[in-house]
Amino acid sequence: MSRNVLIAPSILSADFMQLGDAVRLVTDAGADFIHVDVMDGHFVPNLTIGPPVIKALKRVTAVPLDVHLMISNAEASVGWYLDAGADMVTVHVEACNHLHRVIQTIHQAGARAGVSLNPGTPVESLRAIIRDLDLVLVMSVNPGFGGQAFIPESTDRIRAISRMIDETGSAARIAVDGGIDTVTAPLVTAAGATMLIAGSAVFCADDPAAAVGAIRSSAQTRVV
Repeated sequence: MSRNVLIAPSILSADFMQLGDAVRLVTDAGADFIHVDVMDGHFVPNLTIGPPVIKALKRVTAVPLDVHLMISNAEASVGWYLDAGADMVTVHVEACNHLHRVIQTIHQAGARAGVSLNPGTPVESLRAIIRDLDLVLVMSVNPGFGGQAFIPESTDRIRAISRMIDETGSAARIAVDGGIDTVTAPLVTAAGATMLIAGSAVFCADDPAAAVGAIRSSAQTRVV
């Protein structure tokens, strides 16, 4: 079964002084999701935004908000982001003691649920949960900062997760976040990714709208 490749610009690399305009721009350019990185300064060495910004973003775009919680103890605060209007919430396998419970909480709120893996985390850690997921997010850099170089071994991890999805009958998409641009996009889609998260390649470009289209064009438009 083939799927369209989705593009999710990451606002981590946008100008926060002009955030509304930046989101409107990529919305008009055809972005499929707006990717929102929430960092707490503990799980990752950076501090970003919280629920008030997500509420504000809901007022400027009808594109679904893909909220990536790079935070410790996501169980305690996931409800804040659901209440703020997140359409999809992704938590880290490394940061959740009760992963199934968190996924259930997300689904019960009517949102889609994802789980993310850091580059050093074995993909087998997903097997017990993968049938319950809408998304698996492969970090192709160590999380915390935008503009990092793509880790080449990430394609092997994507292939392994793709096989696991086939073996288990999961309906989850595979997303990739970190170093995605017109060079790496076709590499990860060939490996099985169907959602591309791009930050600096979009928002640091001279023409972010054109960058969205270029990344989409560089990827396979249909993947199996």
